[in-house]
Amino acid sequence: MKFTKMQGCGNDYIYINGFEEKIAQERKPELVRKISDRHFGIGGDGAIFINPSDKADFEMEMYNADGSRAEMCGNGIRCVAKYVYDFGLTDKTDISVISCGQVKHLQLFLKDGKVETVRVDMGAPILTAEDIPVNPLPGREKQRIIDEPIKVQGKEYRMTCVSMGNPHAVVFLDDVEHLDIEKIGPYFETHERFPKKINTEFVKVLDRHTVQMRVWERGTGETLACGTGCCATVVACILNGLTDNAVTVKLLGGEIRIEWDGADGPVYMTGPAVSVFTGEFPI
Repeated sequence: MKFTKMQGCGNDYIYINGFEEKIAQERKPELVRKISDRHFGIGGDGAIFINPSDKADFEMEMYNADGSRAEMCGNGIRCVAKYVYDFGLTDKTDISVISCGQVKHLQLFLKDGKVETVRVDMGAPILTAEDIPVNPLPGREKQRIIDEPIKVQGKEYRMTCVSMGNPHAVVFLDDVEHLDIEKIGPYFETHERFPKKINTEFVKVLDRHTVQMRVWERGTGETLACGTGCCATVVACILNGLTDNAVTVKLLGGEIRIEWDGADGPVYMTGPAVSVFTGEFPI
């Protein structure tokens, strides 16, 4: 099987051209677990199959490292855009990509004939508890979860919940550098409030235009970046009155720019997409 390893701010995935590589659907979860292994496989936060689509220019079929299917990945979709342009699957610099029924529109920015950065219209954030989904407090099924308490391992945190096509809980802290995320992350991910598990962003606000974030992704663990997590983080910042409408999110793997008007408009994400290497893997 031919593949390309790509990353956006260190959030790395293995990309497979579904136009050429025909792999049975039932084999994909096991294959993804195998190739995502950083010791015995290729190594990555998961795998993404780039497939034909009759509803968009391309389909992104994304899997976490544990083989579970994921709805959306902001860093992943930027790399899809780079792949399809750089490898000649399209010559357009404005494309659409569908993932789990969600169509996103992407603008590609080139340098020396290759895609360097991508701006993605991530759509409007989903904010009601039952649609994220989060198990709401009694009588609050239709309500937003903004600065709401949650007890995890005996400690109370405050969370703001957002879906960007996948569920996120954003937690604001005074210090994220020294957070023992490997210890607390799994307990957030599997907390009873989250019926489909949760991606958790631990965030420190640096100023009105800049935040620092670490992320625990369901099915993977801590990653160096999360594009949808950056979007959810800035939405949560704006809902809590902590930042302005355009924010740079500082991640372990780099920086991503997020813009949201704070109303019903879409969230825009701009960030890098990088090819690491190509190869073949025996399957």
